[in-house]
Amino acid sequence: MSTRVRTRFAPSPTGYLHIGSVRTALYAWLYARHHGGDFILRIEDTDRERSTQAAVDAILEGMAWVELGYDEGPIFQTHRFPRYAEVVAQMLAAGNAYHCYCTREELEAMRAQAQAEGRKPRYDGRCRERAAPRAGVAPVVRFKNPTSGEVVLDDQVKGRIVFANEELDDLIIARSDGTPTYNFTVVVDDVDMAITHVIRGDDHVNNTPRQINMIRALGATPPVYGHLPMINGADGAKLSKRHGAVNVLEYREMGFLPQGLLNYLLRLGWSHGDQEIFTIDEMVRLFDLDKVSRSAANFDPQKLLWVNHQHMQSAPSAQLAALLKLQLLVQDLDPAAGPPLELAADALRERSQTILEMAEQAHCYYEEYEDFDPKAAQSYLRPGAREVLIALRHALGRVSDWSDTTTEVAVKETAASLGLKLGAVAQPLRVALVGRAASPAIGKTLELVGRARAQQRIDRALRYIETHAAAG
Repeated sequence: MSTRVRTRFAPSPTGYLHIGSVRTALYAWLYARHHGGDFILRIEDTDRERSTQAAVDAILEGMAWVELGYDEGPIFQTHRFPRYAEVVAQMLAAGNAYHCYCTREELEAMRAQAQAEGRKPRYDGRCRERAAPRAGVAPVVRFKNPTSGEVVLDDQVKGRIVFANEELDDLIIARSDGTPTYNFTVVVDDVDMAITHVIRGDDHVNNTPRQINMIRALGATPPVYGHLPMINGADGAKLSKRHGAVNVLEYREMGFLPQGLLNYLLRLGWSHGDQEIFTIDEMVRLFDLDKVSRSAANFDPQKLLWVNHQHMQSAPSAQLAALLKLQLLVQDLDPAAGPPLELAADALRERSQTILEMAEQAHCYYEEYEDFDPKAAQSYLRPGAREVLIALRHALGRVSDWSDTTTEVAVKETAASLGLKLGAVAQPLRVALVGRAASPAIGKTLELVGRARAQQRIDRALRYIETHAAAG
């Protein structure tokens, strides 16, 4: 076993990359990075019927999006079949495994009898000492599990767990066609790849004693295990599609930042005092397994939005601009038809929980909005606003250097000249500029809209006021 920390993330490519799996990958990645070790990505694709290339692509794309870089991999188990066959042969030769010739019917009868007698349904080991082959039956290979003693698991999350060997049956390690089984390939891979720490979901706890026994039979030292509790929905039930998105790439489409999602997943089962928001560097520096909770965590979509909003405030302008550009393109908007993207991102980040929200707020700066918000127009585009907008049009027309500062000064001076409070001037102007009553500060809004559009939209608001005044 290597003295250098080596962790692995080993998803099966039978579907999308689940956010629960991303949390597992995050914890394994953080543990390796915290201890200056290695993080390996292993694709456990031995289930050939259910594994697909589309799922492999989704895993790789998801890992790239959340920026959990791996030091080795992706390593595919299907590429290692000769190695598994070699180890099976070694175990047979050493007497740690044997051929089992029991038929499906015999195994079913064995299970039925055990259930009828109130015993745990498991293989009874009848072929353990069999020497002669059985005609017409292609055998499987079973691991010869110890029949006495116990396996003590000092789990880094769940604490000490003791398993009696007499409760563990002889696991199949190779099927009748020679293909290896999951629990066996995991063992060979963990030994060959010198994995020191296995961090995975607690649905694997019952596999662990069998895997430990196989590792010891191979003459290797078992890794340290840490089994993570599951993530439940807000209602306490197992997280599923009915609780919302569970595919990590759906969160990208919804406009979440990868660092926001990772921060939220980190806190679903781990804590550092009362701190809620962490940078990636802080995660690496502070993370360790001793602070992982033993209890299942409940997924809260509103808390995720709050965490993401916090990261929106501190994200680099260039990152937000690049993501905003992608969202605008998805919505068939031309990013070149409005203000510089970094300017828009900086102005809108405070009011945006996601990049998708930011893009929706940015529409009015990159295309003409269709109509005024009815409530905003009723409140602020009244006949009395006509004089205000005319005065603003003239004042803004005299601004030589169009910026948030110069335009805001013009608005304030207009309010003073009319003897009005700033809000009584800024709100009709805001509705004229963006069609609604909420936007960034009025100077910033004017800067984003631009000189030409601002004049056109003030004229549009004036026509609206005149038309509705004439209609009574």
